[in-house]
Amino acid sequence: TMYLESLMTISFKPWKVYEFTRLQQSHPTLAHYTAQPGHVKIPAGWLIEQTGWKGKHLGRAGVHAQHALVLVNLGGASGAEILALAETIQRAVRDQFSIALEPEPVII
Repeated sequence: TMYLESLMTISFKPWKVYEFTRLQQSHPTLAHYTAQPGHVKIPAGWLIEQTGWKGKHLGRAGVHAQHALVLVNLGGASGAEILALAETIQRAVRDQFSIALEPEPVII
């Protein structure tokens, strides 16, 4: 099991309210919470669920059926396969929401 949460977060510089408001116009059900005055955070898990990846797999690597932030090795997946899944999820979120999920630790 690999925790996507430790692998990715939304590139937080928390969203400024005016940026969030613009995004929310095209995605009215967008999950969010106030981070600090004038800023909003958007949960990465919610974004991943909305792209349809929760419970899905790519080869031998998958996203946990109950926790969208958890990547799982379904048996014999290499690190490259886990990383490919993470990158595919990043693209899906970027394509649907124009939000970049970025690796939190540096991956070598």
